[in-house]
Amino acid sequence: MDQLLAIRAFARVVEAGSFTKAADTLGMPNASLTKSIQALEAHLRVKLLHRTTRRVSVTPEGAQYYEKTQRLLKELDDVDASFSAAQSKPRGHLRVDIGSSTASMVLLPALPDFLARYPDIRIDLGVSDKHANLVGDNVDCVIRGGALTDLSLVGRQVGSASWVTCATPEYLRQHGIPKQPADLEQGHAIVQYLSTRTGRGMPLHFEKNGEKIELAGARSVGVNESNAHVAAGLAGLGVIQTFRYAAAPHLASGALVPILEKWQPARYPFYVVYPSNRYVSNRLRVFIDWTASLFAELA
Repeated sequence: MDQLLAIRAFARVVEAGSFTKAADTLGMPNASLTKSIQALEAHLRVKLLHRTTRRVSVTPEGAQYYEKTQRLLKELDDVDASFSAAQSKPRGHLRVDIGSSTASMVLLPALPDFLARYPDIRIDLGVSDKHANLVGDNVDCVIRGGALTDLSLVGRQVGSASWVTCATPEYLRQHGIPKQPADLEQGHAIVQYLSTRTGRGMPLHFEKNGEKIELAGARSVGVNESNAHVAAGLAGLGVIQTFRYAAAPHLASGALVPILEKWQPARYPFYVVYPSNRYVSNRLRVFIDWTASLFAELA
């Protein structure tokens, strides 16, 4: 039995909550992973996992073993990194999760620069407005906006983005140009962004001279994906409030017209987030630093 491999396999099953998902992320057959953990249990003479056709749960002994071996694995990774970082360029595989418009408008256009600097790093992007399960999905980091509320995660703020409220010229010809946020509640249609967590429409925020206003208005359409949200605005379905970088090319072309520009909500913070118990590899470290320089330039 390769005990180190068995311990890593056991840890991935605990984190993923699934033998199949753990096997996929480790790049090994499901049967091999199962045999490895069975051998580890036989070696320890302890049942580490309860497995049924529907779910996997950790025994009390398994939870204790996981906690202790995680500390050892982290120390081993630190030792390996202290030698390899000094002797080689960052290399290996990064799994990064990111929101849709942020990927298409910010990260992907700049990614050739990162890959030119670090040609030995391969990046797989999970692009979705839904928040990834960093531990269960074995994601190295996510680029996430908004306040951080999960204490099991570590976040480094890398930048912030400004907002724009806008609509098509034809829509404004038909409905008029609002002078105050309250005007949006009188005869205007709002394309609301729907939270991928709750399904609820996100209100529009406005701020001027310390006065803060939050309103929903009459929702014409709700959209739970950021690129589609902008597309709905471009279709003339109503007023949208989105990140300025997401609407920038359409504002420049005149396809969208900014409104209520004196009522600017606070900038929206962006973080690179990773699990607090996850070893920060050299490749992840350089990616976070590069992302910070990229997002620092957001309008």
